Amino acid sequence: MLQDKRSDLEAEKRKLLLERLMRDLSASDPDFYYRSTSEVAQGIEQTVARGEGLNAEERALLAPLSRRDIQVLLSLH
Repeated sequence: MLQDKRSDLEAEKRKLLLERLMRDLSASDPDFYYRSTSEVAQGIEQTVARGEGLNAEERALLAPLSRRDIQVLLSLH
C-alpha cells in the first residue's frame, strides 16, 4: 500500500514536471505547443538529458523515461 502511494506521488510529480517543461519550452518557442507529440517528447527528452532547469530530484524522476514514455504521459493530459 505504501509502495502504491509512492508510485502515485511520483507519477503526479512527473506529470507536473512535464507540464512545466512544456510551458518553458513553449515560452521560448511559441510553435512548440502545436508540434506533434513525438517532436514535443523529443524536445523534453533533450531538455532532461541536458538537465536544463531541473534540480537533481526532478532529473532523477524524468531521466528513466523514454521518448515513448513521455509521449504516452503527454497524451494522457
